[in-house]
Order: sequence, then structure tokens, then C-alpha cells
Amino acid sequence: MRRARLGLAVASVSITMLFVGFASAYIFREGLPTFDERTNTYVRDWLTASLPLRMLLVNTLLLVLSSLTMELARRQITRQAALAGVESIPGVSLGRERYFPWLGASVILGLGFLTGQWMVWQELARRGFYLATNPSSSFFYVLTAAHGAHLTGGLIVMIYALAWSLFGRPIEKRRIVTDITAWYWHFMAVLWIGIFAMVWFLG
Repeated sequence: MRRARLGLAVASVSITMLFVGFASAYIFREGLPTFDERTNTYVRDWLTASLPLRMLLVNTLLLVLSSLTMELARRQITRQAALAGVESIPGVSLGRERYFPWLGASVILGLGFLTGQWMVWQELARRGFYLATNPSSSFFYVLTAAHGAHLTGGLIVMIYALAWSLFGRPIEKRRIVTDITAWYWHFMAVLWIGIFAMVWFLG
């Protein structure tokens, strides 16, 4: 578990630095004028993209809920692992443990978030904002695509953990996979909130 968490911490620092670079470039480019050869003057070509804020808010809610269900899944598997040794003692019964498929719920909510992000892209295209329309729309597509790619990686591991649970793999291995996935998912949720806040307030 310690090695797995250390690896997650290193990966999180790398991902954070990547998005800090994106954010710095976003802020710098927003205030940077460009030279217009027709008028021989510097002009501001940054246009505020018409973002579907309601859809983005719904997507944010889905991701926050999936982070909550992932935390409940982490706590559930931690409890099961702690009680596994006690239950193996002959003559000891702890009663029937209540079980809810929090991991499966997290997968569904995560897929819902990614689907919602795809719908946001489609809505932007309908409003005339494409990748190369304007620097602001370009940055939005790049930021959301990079976040979506990292989130997809976490979702794949989450599905892997769910498969391990369904096939009855050893409880300790499932606990490690679920724990690391949960912390990574929380990180992705916080990262998305930061990205959303930046594009909302800075335009």
C-alpha cells in the first residue's frame, strides 16, 4: 500500500505540473495582444467562448457524486479487509454485512461525466466554437480533453477493480486497487473543479 500510494503521489505531482502549465499558458494568452498586419496595430483576439454552463454544472455534480461513492467504496473494502481476519476465526460470526455496490455506482457516474463532456463539445460545435475557432475555445478543448484522458485512465482501473470484486480476488489486493483508485479519483475531481472555475471566471 505504501509503494502504491507513493507512486500515486509522484503521478499526481506530474499531472498537476502539466495542468499548471496549461493554466499559466491560458492566463498569459488571454491577456496577450496579437499584431494585425492590416491595421499595423496590436489587437486583442481573445473571444469569450459561449460555454453551456448548465451542462458543465451537471457534469461537475456527476463527478463530485462519483468521488463520494468512490470514497464509500474505499471505506467499505477497508472495513471488509479489517474484518476478514476476524471472520476466519472458527466460531466467530459478525452477522451479515450490508453491502452496496458503491464501486459500480462510481463507474456509472464516471461514464456519465465523460458522456456529458462529449455532449458539451457537441453543444459548443453547434454554437460555432471549434478547436481552431479562437484561442479561448482551443484552450477549452485542450484542457477538457487532457482531463478527460486522465479521467479515462482512472475509470479503466476502476472497472478493473470492479472486475476483481466480481471474480472474488483476494480482499487485500482489491483493497489496494480500490484505495489507490479512490484517491486518484478525488484528485481528478478537485482538478476538474479548478479547471471549470478558471474557464468560467476568466472566460
